[in-house]
Amino acid sequence: MIIAITIICQSSTDRGFRQQKHGRGRQSGGAPKKTVDQPAVAASLAQSRLDKHNFRLGRDMAYLKELMQNWRSLAGATIGLSSGFTALAFTNTIMGPHLIKAFGWSHADFALLGTMGMVALVGLPIAGRLVDSFGVRRTASIGFVAGPISFIVMSRMSGDFTFYLALMLVQNLLCMTTTATVFTRAVVEHTKKARGLALAITASGPALAIAILGPMLNNYVAAAGWRAGFIALAIYIAVGGVFSLLLVPPTKPAEISRTSKPKNTKEAYLTLARMPTFWIMLAAIVMSNVSQFMTNSQLGVVLQAYDATTKQISGMISMFAMGVLIGRFACGLALDRFSAPVVALLVMAIPPVGQFLIAADLHSTVALSAAVMLLGLSYGAEGDLISFLVARFFGIQIFGTVMGLMVAAITLGSTGGAFLLRVTLQQTGSYGTFLVVSGIIALFGSLLFLILPRTVKPHESAMPPAQPTG
Repeated sequence: MIIAITIICQSSTDRGFRQQKHGRGRQSGGAPKKTVDQPAVAASLAQSRLDKHNFRLGRDMAYLKELMQNWRSLAGATIGLSSGFTALAFTNTIMGPHLIKAFGWSHADFALLGTMGMVALVGLPIAGRLVDSFGVRRTASIGFVAGPISFIVMSRMSGDFTFYLALMLVQNLLCMTTTATVFTRAVVEHTKKARGLALAITASGPALAIAILGPMLNNYVAAAGWRAGFIALAIYIAVGGVFSLLLVPPTKPAEISRTSKPKNTKEAYLTLARMPTFWIMLAAIVMSNVSQFMTNSQLGVVLQAYDATTKQISGMISMFAMGVLIGRFACGLALDRFSAPVVALLVMAIPPVGQFLIAADLHSTVALSAAVMLLGLSYGAEGDLISFLVARFFGIQIFGTVMGLMVAAITLGSTGGAFLLRVTLQQTGSYGTFLVVSGIIALFGSLLFLILPRTVKPHESAMPPAQPTG
């Protein structure tokens, strides 16, 4: 009985509570709450996902379409760099021992060729101004004529080292017109959405040429002699130059008219001097490249000083090459999708981490290998990065002028790093101090990229990107 009464009371209480709650709902809302249409909501969400998918697909198609539409400029620039000065820098490594043996030159004298890097401080800014004034075709033709002629003359040498040094000086100066300072303009003129990837493809040309032609030239010189080797180089440059110049689209007259470029060199440099972005980027590049020369010429020696064996060094150099390739394309794709200053910070902050790993002397092959991989990633990414930043912040109008100065800044930073290494080695006898000090300088340099503007207003760019011509 008690249980029955309890159940009845509880039922009455629950019913009263529901009626009270329903009454409050009517008083506050005025009408009963409508039932959610579950199928309609599901259909809306499905349509939203489909729209996002179609948007991404359309964006990716436009991305690839831009590359296909401008295949001429991309192919011409890639072939030009692959047969120009950048790809031919390895020839001294192959020809040097044969010349020393043939003429009895001393190794100390031959080492003077290392000073040719200073030519870039003069030659690159000149090449940059030329390409801004006369276009890619006319500027690059200077190097593609001078290169073959200089190699033919070298094939007739009789042993005068002073003559050879002077000839190399002229060749280095004139062939600066076949470097990235000139040919990347052909890429940035005709690409915008896929500019980062296009620059990555172009920059990969010289590395591929060296990987394939280096062993072939070395074997040919060993079999036919160094004179025949120089003739082969002359033919290679001439043929590559012709194909490159035929493929690169001509610069539109409007792009080099009086209304689209500074009236003279003085005006161009004054324009840059008034731009804080120029000085920030210049300082960042100089500081970030203090240790770059080590990657080019001292890496094996440094690894050996940290107890790496010859076999281990060989494997690490292969990892470095792999890092260069990965870094180049990863950076290109990242620049097309993310903030350029943030990408620049990450790219330039990677080498110091690698240097600190080496300096820590962990007696670990894994640590050294990781350090070398990091150096390779940044080394491969830097070429894409500078061209992209110059086009983004300075436009096409003075692209070559700025690009020449920025690439020359790399040489300036590397030269300063070489003197720093000499001083630290004299004082300490080890590479540790240099690795740490240059790493700290590079870190501060990488942070400067964050000061660059995240976005560029239309009126801040020197000139809007040119439209495709071919």
